[in-house]
Amino acid sequence: MSAKKKTAKPGKKTIIKQYMDFVLEAGEVPASVYAFAKAVKIEEADFYEHFGSLKGLQKAVWNAFFEHSMQLLEKNEDYQGYGNREKMLSFFYTFFELLALNRSYVLFTLDGQTNMLKSLEQLKDLRKSVLNFATELIDDGNTDKQLCITRHNPKVFAEGAWLQTMFLLKFWIDDDSAGFEKTDMAIEKSVNTIFDVFDNTPLESIIDFGKFLFKENFA
Repeated sequence: MSAKKKTAKPGKKTIIKQYMDFVLEAGEVPASVYAFAKAVKIEEADFYEHFGSLKGLQKAVWNAFFEHSMQLLEKNEDYQGYGNREKMLSFFYTFFELLALNRSYVLFTLDGQTNMLKSLEQLKDLRKSVLNFATELIDDGNTDKQLCITRHNPKVFAEGAWLQTMFLLKFWIDDDSAGFEKTDMAIEKSVNTIFDVFDNTPLESIIDFGKFLFKENFA
């Protein structure tokens, strides 16, 4: 008699996909881990091997967007040769392209909130990843600067990068342009502005960016 085959346990990525499919199909978040596990036909214990709660899973979804974006960038042979500005641009372009592929989930989970502060809980892990990414960029740039006075403050830059992420996320949610072309423009202008600020030549970029924001929000 042949031995009964064991069912393979679902991995982290599988459970994340199952959760995203669940909320889109049901139009609501699961009432409990038990209810979710039963609906997607996994053991509750398998869920807890990867996540401590549904809130932890929600955070993991956002961080998975970040991690997948970085994996795509690292596959690009040219990426490692980019300067910090180009790396930041590439990250945002890739990140929002990935969000566009999952726009229904993003809009559902953020519930169309105009106040992004209400969504900070599920964005905590994403925030840590963005802060670490931005800090690494500045640390790498500072290694080439011999004078302390010319070095950039990684903490200040990292916090600026996170605020930029929040701004772009809100902008993208409201963007109804074909192919989200306006978001691409916002990415380019905002990244150039934040780097120009750190390069001590902010005036022209800030004025240009300010005009862009005024036109898009009040025209």
